[in-house]
Amino acid sequence: MIPIADENPKGFIPFINYLLIATNLAVFIFLMPESVKELEKFYSTFGLIPQRLTRNPLNLHAYITIFTSMFLHGGLGHLLGNMLYLWIFGDNIEYLIGHRRYLIFYFTVGIAAAILQMTVRPDSAIPMVGASGAISGVLGAYLLKFPRNRVSILFFIIFIIKIIRIPAIIVLSLWFIFQLFSGYYSLVPGMEGGVAYFAHIGGFAAGFILIKVFERHPGYKH
Repeated sequence: MIPIADENPKGFIPFINYLLIATNLAVFIFLMPESVKELEKFYSTFGLIPQRLTRNPLNLHAYITIFTSMFLHGGLGHLLGNMLYLWIFGDNIEYLIGHRRYLIFYFTVGIAAAILQMTVRPDSAIPMVGASGAISGVLGAYLLKFPRNRVSILFFIIFIIKIIRIPAIIVLSLWFIFQLFSGYYSLVPGMEGGVAYFAHIGGFAAGFILIKVFERHPGYKH
């Protein structure tokens, strides 16, 4: 089940959302020629490693990586999946709260996502990379403000592919429930995996709560 489109505000250009997507793509393309060893070194330097902060709260570089890690991705699939969700859902939130507030909102929920993940895994030495924490915040905001918007979904049934349109409240609620279950099972010894589910949960919850603080256009109707 893959979302491919939603209902968008007419006559609005979400240039901050475009800028965020372009920056993520540019960073990925910039790093493509690097060897695996160089990439690992780069991710270790600019990815967010929880134990750097939990063991040394005065480490300024570790705080910087909270932001730099939001523009790093572990592979093409990771990047494209994140950018697809940002492309579909981000423009409505940018319209709702305005360009500058949207940028601040994006980084704020991204920070909240990182904090929850670090709280759950404070001793992790694995670099956290990806925009999914911040994008999860966008999804949380979208669920609260646009629950009735129709989202076009690419649906696979064995060899049959269909496009169906269902309310955002169903799409995003199912997505969040999946994150909750996955986060719970990731706490089981040996089931940790490589996905920061609690960053998704933290970002989503922060977006759902904070959108009321950032909201500027409560009159938007669709």
